[in-house]
Amino acid sequence: MKKADALLQKAKKQGRTLLTFAECTELLKMYRIPFCRGTVAADARSAVAAARDLGYPVAMKIASPDIVHKSEADGVRLGIGKDGEVRKAFGAIVEAAGKYKSGAAVEGVLVQSMAPQGVELVAGAKFSRQFGPAVMFGMGGISVEVMKDIVFRLAPVTRDEALAMMKEIQAAPLLEAFRGRPAVHKAAVADILEKLSRLVADHPEIVEADLNPIIASGRGAVVADVRMMLGEPKRVARTAYTTEQILAATRRIFAPRGIAVIGASNDPAKLGCSTMKNILGGGYRGKVYPINPKGEEIMGLQSYRDILEVPDPVDVAIVVIPAKFIPDEVTKIGKRGIAGAVVLASGFAETGNVQLQEELLARAREYGVRILGPNIFGIYYTPENLCATFCIPYTERGAAAFTAQSGGVGMAIIGYTRKHKMGISAIVGVGNKSDVDEDDLIEYFGQDPSTRVIVMHAEDIKDGDAFIRAAQKVGKTKPIVILKSGATQLGERATSFHTGALAGDDRIYNAAFAKAGVVRAPNLEGMLDYARIFQMLPVPKGDNILVITGAGGLGALIADGLSRHGLSLMKMAPDLDAAFRKYIPPFGATGNPVDITGGEPPSTYEATIRLALEDDRVDALVMGYWHTLITPPMTFAKVLVKVKQEVEKTKQPKPVVAALSGDIEAEAAAAYLEENGIPAFPYTSERPVAALAALFRWARMRRG
Repeated sequence: MKKADALLQKAKKQGRTLLTFAECTELLKMYRIPFCRGTVAADARSAVAAARDLGYPVAMKIASPDIVHKSEADGVRLGIGKDGEVRKAFGAIVEAAGKYKSGAAVEGVLVQSMAPQGVELVAGAKFSRQFGPAVMFGMGGISVEVMKDIVFRLAPVTRDEALAMMKEIQAAPLLEAFRGRPAVHKAAVADILEKLSRLVADHPEIVEADLNPIIASGRGAVVADVRMMLGEPKRVARTAYTTEQILAATRRIFAPRGIAVIGASNDPAKLGCSTMKNILGGGYRGKVYPINPKGEEIMGLQSYRDILEVPDPVDVAIVVIPAKFIPDEVTKIGKRGIAGAVVLASGFAETGNVQLQEELLARAREYGVRILGPNIFGIYYTPENLCATFCIPYTERGAAAFTAQSGGVGMAIIGYTRKHKMGISAIVGVGNKSDVDEDDLIEYFGQDPSTRVIVMHAEDIKDGDAFIRAAQKVGKTKPIVILKSGATQLGERATSFHTGALAGDDRIYNAAFAKAGVVRAPNLEGMLDYARIFQMLPVPKGDNILVITGAGGLGALIADGLSRHGLSLMKMAPDLDAAFRKYIPPFGATGNPVDITGGEPPSTYEATIRLALEDDRVDALVMGYWHTLITPPMTFAKVLVKVKQEVEKTKQPKPVVAALSGDIEAEAAAAYLEENGIPAFPYTSERPVAALAALFRWARMRRG
């Protein structure tokens, strides 16, 4: 919008970062966002004139770029109905401002039409280097910083997204009809959110904005106060690659014809030695070319003094030499036409040596070499028996592809997947992410036939747009789970806006992940549980979950967990309820959960499990097992596996998870269930429910 551009350019030329109230309201007017009319009066006389023009009663507020919280400064007067009251209020407000903050720049006093009574809400915007403008919504007024009941979406937001934001805050019930007060006009609030999102999407130089409060009633919504700040909307710079370019390089990296190990060694104390041992011991079927300036034979293979001496095709180089020598090696790698360099060495940006990392990347860009790392533990890719790492050898095959920014997380993945015998298709260290990023790896594993689920640990996302595009495309067919840790500086703020103060890195990431359609894990344990569930279980057709338990208390805990995670128990049909009653004792409980009680023999478990799995109305089954001598843990496990396998001969498989409560025998039973395709969790009711909820969230996103 040309008028808006001109207004913003004028402010920039004047060297201002804060827009005046008049400028803010003019922008709102341009985007048809309703607001309470007002004028900043420089003196009491002009304040009276403004009040007469607006019509009594009016509100009066201090107008100062140095005073953010007007009420704290005693800088607000409401319901003023006479000329004399305006004059008195003007003097009192200015005096209070001086006492509150000596030397504060006072533009005057804002005289404004009184907003109608209603619920105080807040909307805002914050620019993120990773994802661009993000829009905030929550409860407003003076409570916004205390309650912090807010949600974010990336701009621009649709009408449906705006309405969804209103449902997600904890105080959502306050927007409904209450004790004779009508429900808030949600369409009017959604309209403000939608138009605000367009404003900041059109003009990203508005790096922060606060619309607080928005007064919402049954008749509509109006902005009562507004602040906007200008800045430089700098996005993270990154070289863009096409999908074809990404796949051309990554296919050679993960399925190489030949591997060069630059820094290969016979010395057990050197990383080049353990890396060579893992590559050779892992069963890699291609050619391996040790590179060492001494030129000595390494582990029975001819060694070359220089990568340029290797006569045969090489697709990827594993680099384990000191950091200062690596840029020159990358130049040689590029001259050889090698697709990628997996840089295990540290000593780059993670130690403050940003310049060396930039030099490394510049050399790679010159020759079209893709860099994985630096500062990584390496890569595991089981379809090619590729174990290119100096860490623990691991070759167990599965269908989950993991990426990890931390070596510690990578090793946790190995231990967890080995314990649960789930295996992996890949574990990829990404380290400093100088080049190859999550979006590159999503593209590769999205087309990888050996990968069923993509699981990522990330401390940041460098290119938000590329990540979202890749995740939205791949996530339609393969679930993507992400564990986001750490924090990213989103930029310095010149003043304390509500939106900026409340945004935080994490809230905007939540908005980005929601837009991308990925499932966020709360912690490392959750990430690993989700990976197991996604790899083992079919996608549920609907939302009908049935719980069968041998202990009422355990069933209640499972039901509570389902509710906390946004799931609900299926409503039991009368015919199914009657069918269950044929098998459980009179003192048991049908409905949902079905409590068969603890004293029942294996036959009761078998009959009730069969009913649940054969009924097409049931989309998923949660088993809550309680250890008894009548039906010991392993007996229960064998019954569950037997029935599931028999039913699946004629019926479509459905998700089944088990929570086992009992003595240590429950662990062996859980292991047996795992071996037979049923995720089982001893000593907990929360973890199976949380993991199942993640599967349902993705299924819902997939269904749209």
